[in-house]
Amino acid sequence: MQVKLFTIPLFDNETELNEMNGFLRAQKVLTIDKQFVSVGENAYWSFCVTYLQLSKQSTMAQNAQRQNKIDYKEVLDVATFAVFSTLRTIRKQIAENEAVPAYAVFTDSELAEIAKLENIDVAHLQSIQGIGQKKAEKYGQVLCEQYRLQMGLAEE
Repeated sequence: MQVKLFTIPLFDNETELNEMNGFLRAQKVLTIDKQFVSVGENAYWSFCVTYLQLSKQSTMAQNAQRQNKIDYKEVLDVATFAVFSTLRTIRKQIAENEAVPAYAVFTDSELAEIAKLENIDVAHLQSIQGIGQKKAEKYGQVLCEQYRLQMGLAEE
């Protein structure tokens, strides 16, 4: 564990703030303690950052992963992207109700494949790579029901 201190003047021209933000993005931050300090006419924020220094290889891997993200708005046609967006909203609700991360319900790539389906139902969900019987039973039924409700579709 390492420690770095930052002092950001209250009326900063953002130089020090940008420096601190760049540092925070490049490290595995453990804690940040902040304190407002006023000495006479001078006022500033003092930050004490404890962190683990990431290796260059780890940082490069994280940057590569961010660059490899798929922009589904570009990949999917307009109608399919609209379905995908609706499914993401439903997935978010399911994840909040289950207290799990959204990707644990369905990944974006799984949702994109679901959006391409002609009929969105539990039976068809299992044809998608990554969605097995358990996942289809646990989250698929709710996803399909909520989708039909939001789209005003009759029960199948």
